[in-house]
Amino acid sequence: MSSNHEPSLQPTGLSPAYASRGDRMWDWPPEEIERWQLECLNNQFQRMLPRNAFYRAKLGPHLKLASLADLGQLPFTEKSELVASATESETGISTHHTYSPDTYSRMHRTSGTTGSPLMVLDTEEDWRWWSESWQPVLHSAQVTPQDRVFMAFSFGPFIGFWSAHQACVDRGALVIPGGGLSSIARLEFMRQAKATVVCCTPSYALHLIEVAEVERFRLGELAVDRLIVAGESGGSIPATRARIEHGWQAKVIDHSGATEIGPWGFGLPDRPGLHVNECSFIAELLPLSGVEDPDLYELVLTSLGRIGAPVIRYRTGDAVRAVRPGPEVTCRFLWLPEGIVGRVDNMVTIRGVNVFPSSVDAIVREFEAIVEYRVNVTRDRQLDQLSIEIEGDQSACEQLAKRMMLQLGLRVPVTLVEAGSLPRSEAKSRRWNDQRSHMH
Repeated sequence: MSSNHEPSLQPTGLSPAYASRGDRMWDWPPEEIERWQLECLNNQFQRMLPRNAFYRAKLGPHLKLASLADLGQLPFTEKSELVASATESETGISTHHTYSPDTYSRMHRTSGTTGSPLMVLDTEEDWRWWSESWQPVLHSAQVTPQDRVFMAFSFGPFIGFWSAHQACVDRGALVIPGGGLSSIARLEFMRQAKATVVCCTPSYALHLIEVAEVERFRLGELAVDRLIVAGESGGSIPATRARIEHGWQAKVIDHSGATEIGPWGFGLPDRPGLHVNECSFIAELLPLSGVEDPDLYELVLTSLGRIGAPVIRYRTGDAVRAVRPGPEVTCRFLWLPEGIVGRVDNMVTIRGVNVFPSSVDAIVREFEAIVEYRVNVTRDRQLDQLSIEIEGDQSACEQLAKRMMLQLGLRVPVTLVEAGSLPRSEAKSRRWNDQRSHMH
């Protein structure tokens, strides 16, 4: 994909600083990216450290790095620290916020899937940073002012939906909110509005395929030719990606972000995986302990430009494999070819085999007969166990059990359940049902 746009396709509602470099940054060579990152990081330290109680305690009131190599000498930031800070604060807001609460204009909250929900605030300047950090996602999806972008989710406290809406508006696209509607009503609205792009989770994209089949709605007749998916790893799992693209007759562009970090990752329409947006984030790779795979790392991110709520060397808990693209590749940003392999805290070891949710999803999605599934993680005499429930047919049960043995080397019980009995969600799916914490 070329990054040379006509002037009419440039983002229209963004700051002059962004417009001066625009979508060209992902063509920069690594040394130019590093110079940019170091300048941004030192500027951020200068602005935030005198006022940011959390990081002043960790880093001191003044800090200037001579090179990015020095970043590795600084302490990590853990989500548990932010949650503890918020719990201890009279306001309920973590002290990693640089300013007093009345300075901020937006509040969002983490999902709480990995612990207590965390409230995160943004100033108007931070909100512009969110929009600009989203632009590589939209650039990859070739979103222009001629596009009509449908937001296929209800607008709750999670920042991703709101920031996507803002970024599309700033890019000059027509944005269509799809909250408060049933699934079939959303499909009808997409047709009526002539939507060309849909934003949703991979699970919901699959669910809409299922709804369309039941309601005899012809997805292929929609004007939609691109889906931007986020919230789960499905957009970078080839089998899941292929099923979505086949069902919608549209290209899938993956995206990843988090409320406390920012919109850090984007995929390309011609291949799975995620690039780290290195104009807004510094990525580090932390070797995983207790894992035999030497190419598997935990992703550590430092945000650049979110002055009101920065994170420095933040341990994301995401397990990844990484490649630095060569000059022949259009985008030079760090590439994670499998996207997020899984959550470090969601990895289970079954008879010596490390298993992530994405590993199971990649196998299950090879079977068209399986409409929905759920993985149950239990513990028997200190040993972790997996079992799978599927909506499909008995043949799919047997074939999936064989495939799990063939690809993972594990005997995993597969049970057929009644059609429509497993949970669906337009937000993050709950297919990984870890029951170990409830067992004694």
